[in-house]
Amino acid sequence: MSTLALLDRIRRDWAQRAPEVDPAPMLIFITFSRAHALLGDAVRSTAARADLTSGTRDLLFTLYRSAPPEGLPASEVAALLAVSPATVTGSADRLEARGLLTRTLDPQDRRSWRLALTDAGRALVQAHLPEHLAFEEQLLAALTPEERAHFEGLLRKLIAHAEAQGLA
Repeated sequence: MSTLALLDRIRRDWAQRAPEVDPAPMLIFITFSRAHALLGDAVRSTAARADLTSGTRDLLFTLYRSAPPEGLPASEVAALLAVSPATVTGSADRLEARGLLTRTLDPQDRRSWRLALTDAGRALVQAHLPEHLAFEEQLLAALTPEERAHFEGLLRKLIAHAEAQGLA
């Protein structure tokens, strides 16, 4: 059963089982969850073509995008990725072993590490980034530029509301 057929089935089942109930909020979250899973799996698949996991790719992209030449503290990288410091440590271990990043003691805080891309890490990002972005572009091709901007705006509005309510 296709994802859209499944979503239609859920809607029909609710209408039949409990016609007095408005399941619209739940259906939006189910639809969002299904879209996130489907599209997220597709986006994660591009990492394997660069011999990366989605986590190691995201770490490389974050350092490429946000780190000065001397790198960033691992705790800041974790915050930028919205993951735990332990997750960053595991990914950094794998990337350091491949010569794609360096880890040095932070001169401002000798208890923490700074992560920085090596030349090989930068080269890998520069080689992989166009393919990754082209694939994401392909996934978003069903939406016009205006629809994409509107969709992003709606998601940002939901995030701001959840954070303001202390829900996130």
